[in-house]
Amino acid sequence: MAPLPRPAQTPDDSPDAYVGMDADAAEERATGRGWRPVRRLPPDAIITMEHMPGRLNLAVSDGVVVRCWQG
Repeated sequence: MAPLPRPAQTPDDSPDAYVGMDADAAEERATGRGWRPVRRLPPDAIITMEHMPGRLNLAVSDGVVVRCWQG
């Protein structure tokens, strides 16, 4: 029997810290701290509801992060 896959680890980093940052800088910082993948979205985007540990979602308006959450 094949081993069960290990779930992705969530970085020890606060998503709230990304709000107000330039989107490019926020994405670079998030990737450097271990978030994978990092997803940019418009503020009111319709997205799927599946939770992915380790994924960081950035809602971006005019190049600035206005909301950020994991999963």
